[in-house]
Amino acid sequence: MGQDGQVCARKADRGRPRPACPVDRAADGTWQVHDFAVARALLRGPGTVQAGLGVETVEKLPPRVRRPVLYRDGPEHREHRRQTARFFTPRRVDEHYRELMVRIAEEQVAHLCEAGEAPLSDLAFGLAIGVVSEVVGLRYSRPGIRRRLERFFPEEFGEPGLTSVRGLYWLVRQNTNWLRIHLADVRPAIRAHRGREHDDLISHLVAEGCSDVEILGECLTFAAAGMVTTREFVCLAAWHLFSDPELLDRYRSADEPGRLAVLQELLRLEPVIGRLRRRATGPVELPCPDGPVTVRPGEYVEVHLDDVNTDAEAVGDDPLLVRPERAEAVGAGLSFCDGPHRCPGAHIALLETDVFLSRLFALDGVRMNGAPRVAFQEAIDGYEIRGLTVALPRAGRG
Repeated sequence: MGQDGQVCARKADRGRPRPACPVDRAADGTWQVHDFAVARALLRGPGTVQAGLGVETVEKLPPRVRRPVLYRDGPEHREHRRQTARFFTPRRVDEHYRELMVRIAEEQVAHLCEAGEAPLSDLAFGLAIGVVSEVVGLRYSRPGIRRRLERFFPEEFGEPGLTSVRGLYWLVRQNTNWLRIHLADVRPAIRAHRGREHDDLISHLVAEGCSDVEILGECLTFAAAGMVTTREFVCLAAWHLFSDPELLDRYRSADEPGRLAVLQELLRLEPVIGRLRRRATGPVELPCPDGPVTVRPGEYVEVHLDDVNTDAEAVGDDPLLVRPERAEAVGAGLSFCDGPHRCPGAHIALLETDVFLSRLFALDGVRMNGAPRVAFQEAIDGYEIRGLTVALPRAGRG
């Protein structure tokens, strides 16, 4: 059961009831938004900047170091997005990346067929690494990129600090991981791009005059956004399809737009990241039943995406159930954020998920072994799906 006794289809249930009030306040003073319309207005409007996701640590970098796009706001952020938007248009994705997605997806499926069974998170991570590496321009890595990224992600966000053994360990570990990825993946790519121009993000950053450190930061930002979240959503969507024969039949028999509608609806119900955090730079009004409240400069606002995406007034009846037909009106809700910081890779993520899952579920007798485990990252309320093993009958193995 879910909110207010409703039947709930969620697999990664965060275990808290949806508050009746659209906006409330936590004990630490943080404003919390649970209403779709309020959240969308906040994310689209002025008066706030990014918070969380390691912003506090990034802000301590020297002023001369350009921040990754995730951590920028205002005119600087808009200009960066304008210049890089061409890498993420649906047309470019279809013309430049679809064939790549198909090849990598079929490679991952072939690994499954050869082995007979495999952790789905491994297959999904291989898919995401290959696709994002092409979009960003990391084509010249030394062997072992997957292992290096596994060491780096998932990782806690925030300020490591030097006041505890745990904080010192975090700092040393992350600096070591940054260095490994820089030497083995990013630096070879930068050298190759400086020798010959490519049509990708790294070439754009080189042409902008970015330093190696700035390019490394951008690469890791896109890696976190495009690799880790896609891996988790692939696992979550597959879990739903394995568990719901009717939904699986619908997915298998649908055309691509129909399959994408299923995936958007699953992502609406199960946003990979559960909270978006913003800091007010000026007074911001949030509507409440008893009248608007004002967020003062310096105060924090958290958008609870799992609540926002199940606001019945915005998404319709039975918000905790899977209804793919609602995707035409609401898409994936606010799972890809909204406004200036809406995820530029939304179409890439959905398409690569479909390219892979449509091939996985085309295998005769493919099944899920055992019950997956769900854990959550406290800083972003993001889920991690582990222990989901997919297997084939012996007759279906290559």
